[in-house]
Amino acid sequence: MAELLSFLVLISASLFLSELFRRFHLPYVVALILAGIIIGPYGLALFEMNETIDFLGSIGLVFLMFMAGMEIKLSSFRSIGGSAARFALINGAIPFLAGFGIASFFGYDTISSLLLGIIFVSSSIAVVIPVMESTGLINMKLGKTIVAGTIVEDVLSLILLSLFLQSADPTSEMPLPLFYLFVFILLAALRILMPRAREWFFSLNSGIEYHFEQELRFILVMLVGTVVLFDLLGMHSIIAGFFAGLVLSDSITNETLRRKLHAVSYGIFIPVFFIIIGTQMDVSILSRWGSALYLVLAIAAVSVISKFASGWLAAKSCGFDSKESALAGVSTIPQLSTTLAVAFVGLEMGLLDDNMITAMIILSIATTFIGPILMSAIARTIKEPPQGPIGHPPPKTLQKAKSPYAES
Repeated sequence: MAELLSFLVLISASLFLSELFRRFHLPYVVALILAGIIIGPYGLALFEMNETIDFLGSIGLVFLMFMAGMEIKLSSFRSIGGSAARFALINGAIPFLAGFGIASFFGYDTISSLLLGIIFVSSSIAVVIPVMESTGLINMKLGKTIVAGTIVEDVLSLILLSLFLQSADPTSEMPLPLFYLFVFILLAALRILMPRAREWFFSLNSGIEYHFEQELRFILVMLVGTVVLFDLLGMHSIIAGFFAGLVLSDSITNETLRRKLHAVSYGIFIPVFFIIIGTQMDVSILSRWGSALYLVLAIAAVSVISKFASGWLAAKSCGFDSKESALAGVSTIPQLSTTLAVAFVGLEMGLLDDNMITAMIILSIATTFIGPILMSAIARTIKEPPQGPIGHPPPKTLQKAKSPYAES
């Protein structure tokens, strides 16, 4: 009964409190985190963790990374040119070094400092794309470079996380190069076999009226099966979920099916994960002076400065002018889903403490809220990018973009 009551409190918070916060134009994920803070042990203490909720949170994390992988078309990487690759490399290297440096400065060991560096590499494509679309820059060279570079950064951060986890806590007896060669071959095989298995399965059930429900169940089987398979190989479920999404991203083209997947993921499991993240935040840190508060402020400042500077330098190296480079800089500032997912893994492994988790949550909330505002303000000053449009003419006027309800 106690487990059912905790679940009722959790889903009620995800429904009512998150909707209340969204009326203040807060992103959906931020609203869920704030709901978790309110009902958690550092808030009203209405919620108690138990094995069932913990399991649902773990499933939510897998679904979050699966949906992140689904948003990335492997075929799109063929069109990513040298500019986007250079942008991602520069914009990843500087924040990584900054994250490692600030963690070391506050006394964290090398392993924990490396993990914070990896967290700093990630960005939030779910925040970047809506602003680029609303300002009309999505089809310009600048917009395409920023979006492609941000995607590469998120993928890079997860690859680095995978390497980090295998190095810090090896779960396979195979040498690391051989292990990843095997993983690459397995991914390539799944990339070929999964779509064919899907086509074969539904050719046997072509007359069934509940086709979409069957297809949804098939995808869930593929997702869980892939996660279990990679788990047996010693890979963390966060990476396995992301790889499963990547493998299936090009083969799931039906919009109705994608909406059903989105409804299952963001309607049930993913909100549980983000509310659990909120319950981990010790808000009392913000009311007292000390090393914990200094850590929170330093993490936020170093992240924002390093990511803006790296984005600006990366854009400059790609030939963009100062205004365009400034837009590229602020577009890399928001950190949300991938940041929190990696931080949660660090908490589970005992590599990050409560103070660092609180810093990550505050960083995500602040940058997700402020980032789109800064992006919109700078984008309005860019009337017609000199690089010219790709596919569509530039808009006559640039509309103001509202802070999006980022979902991933």
